Amino acid sequence: MADKLRTLQQLESLQAKYVGTGHADTSRYEWSNNIVRDSYASYVGHPPLLAYMALGMGEMVHLQRKTKTEAETWDNFITNTFQRRRQFT
Repeated sequence: MADKLRTLQQLESLQAKYVGTGHADTSRYEWSNNIVRDSYASYVGHPPLLAYMALGMGEMVHLQRKTKTEAETWDNFITNTFQRRRQFT
């Protein structure tokens, strides 16, 4: 019984610390949006990966960084708008 309680407490602390881990009430849209947002942040935060992607797409690195950052902020805007609408309905 103590092991189960400890496991649940650890899970709750992880969910509080890392928003992207989700919980029982996380919708599929929210979960997939977290994955996309984390991926874009990782691409921008790791210059060699960003350079590799830019090379593969035939673009300059700073254009790839701008594209990923804009997509991430647009995604956040859409998510916040969707959540606000869901609150009022």
